Formats: sequence, structure tokens, C-alpha cells
Amino acid sequence: MPFRWNPDLTHNDVTPEKRFKERRSLMQGAIVLGAGAVLDLEPTELFADTPALSNIRQGVVTLDEPQTPFEDASNYTNFYELGSGKSDPTANAQRLQTTPWHVVIDGEVNRPGRLTLEDLLKPHPLEERVYRMRCVEAWSMVIPWIGFPLGELLKRFEPTSKARFVAFETLQDPANLPGQKLPILEWPYREGLRLDEALNPLTILAVGMYGRTLPNQNGAPLRLVVPWKYGFKSIKSIVRITLLADQPVTSWNLHAPKEYGFYANVNPEVNHPRWDQSRERRIGEFLRRKTLPFNGYGEQVAHLYADMDLIRWF
Repeated sequence: MPFRWNPDLTHNDVTPEKRFKERRSLMQGAIVLGAGAVLDLEPTELFADTPALSNIRQGVVTLDEPQTPFEDASNYTNFYELGSGKSDPTANAQRLQTTPWHVVIDGEVNRPGRLTLEDLLKPHPLEERVYRMRCVEAWSMVIPWIGFPLGELLKRFEPTSKARFVAFETLQDPANLPGQKLPILEWPYREGLRLDEALNPLTILAVGMYGRTLPNQNGAPLRLVVPWKYGFKSIKSIVRITLLADQPVTSWNLHAPKEYGFYANVNPEVNHPRWDQSRERRIGEFLRRKTLPFNGYGEQVAHLYADMDLIRWF
């Protein structure tokens, strides 16, 4: 029987901060953020295989909303490779090996390549962007991510005229990722975007959050963030990015196509077959709030779907 997310879990199910810190030390140095701020990475660097990163700037989209506490955002997570329960990824986080790390960029590009994380990050100034992220289970968080626009990376590899979609793939390492030993999904985890979605300025590759190195349970060392879509689209621990002419297979759409569409845009008019999605619970709050179309980012992304039936193409 496949594992399922549990929409009834609440903020009270989050692992206490003290216990979390006992499990895994995330703070490897003080990080100071702000316009032109410098990351103080003592006593270790942000990544073992990269030089110290600097000049983090505030991103162009920053929500004026209370941020979800770091302890909640880093303990109440979905990362099935590390376990299907909300606290499993934190408990198993140390098993994810993030160094060395390489990312392959291939497919419909003129300049395919295999880059270290250092090479991938080197040309891109990092930004802090505060985004509202919504899970398909009808809960949401407001998280300050640190990353850079995915489009800047893709342009570097010169997509061909045939490129219409972008496919992503997560690390496959069942020896260290216990969830991959179970038939929850077909591994490795796969996701995809249309090319114009990938090039939208809101779409970023994140390497940190809350002024810290991205925790393993949140998708270290490199994850996608697509804030107007449900959370399962924001694939974690990316090792391959492939540009394609045709729409790629994605893990949850393959597993349950009637429940998880390829586009996965936040649409209050489309309910999950097993629960209502017109209202959401912000983690840390008791009452539910109205779900916003495109998760509140309609001004920036609605034009991408102007000629589409978003109930059919959910």
C-alpha cells in the first residue's frame, strides 16, 4: 500500500527545536544578511567544496508577511527519500551525503555539461527571497530562501529552438536514503516545468534558507523553488537538469495522475480528490485562511496560462 501524506498533522507535530539541534548541527557559522552583506562562514565554509559565498542581496519579490519559524520549516517537511512522515526527513537528514556534489545539464542545449556545485554557483549572485510555499495537503509556510533565478543558469547552457520543457532529477542513493528502499514512488524522484515557467523570474534554485545553509531535510545542497505551485513541484537535492522537446514524466503524476497534475498550479477551484483545497492552514496558526489563486502570485504568472483551462490542466 503506498504511503500517503497526512493532512491532519498540525503544528504540534513539529519536532522541538532542542531535539532537532541535538540530532544535527546546522549552524556552521554565523550568516549576516542584507544588501551587500557578507557570509561569515567560520569555522567552516558554507559548502565543503565551494569557496565562501558573499554579497547576498534581497530579492525582487519579498512578502510582507510573518515568516514561519525556522524550527517549523526545517522539521515539518516532505522529503520521501528520507522517510514519509513529517519528522522522518529531520531524523534521517545526516544520511544524505551532499559532498562532493555534481549537477548534469543536458538535453536540448548547445553547451551540455557536468558541474560541481562550486562551478554552478560561481557566476550567480545569491538573493534572499521571501516566498509563500503551499503544500498540496492544504498547509503553507512563508520562507526566506537564498538562491538565484533558474533562468540565469539555463541561459548559460544555450537552450536549442526545440527546448520546450525542463526536467529535474533527484539524487538516487538507496544505501543512504532509506525511503528509496520502499515502493512509495518510482525512484529517482522526477519533476518538470514548461520552459517559460522555468524562465520566470520567480523560479529559483535555492542553496539556503533563513540565512543558513540549506538543511539536508529541506533539499540540500540544491533545490527548486516554484512559489505559485504546490510544494511537490519544488524538487530537492537536484543532480540532473534536462531540457526536452516533450513534456517529461513526473513522479507524483505518474503515481497518481488523477490526484497530482503536471502543472500543479495552486487553484482554489480544484480540490484534491480526498480533501478540500479552497482553504489552507498556515503552519503556526490555528485557523484556516482562504487559498489564493496561484498562491498569491497571479500578477507575475497568470499570463503564462491565459489560454489554458486550469481545471482540466491542473
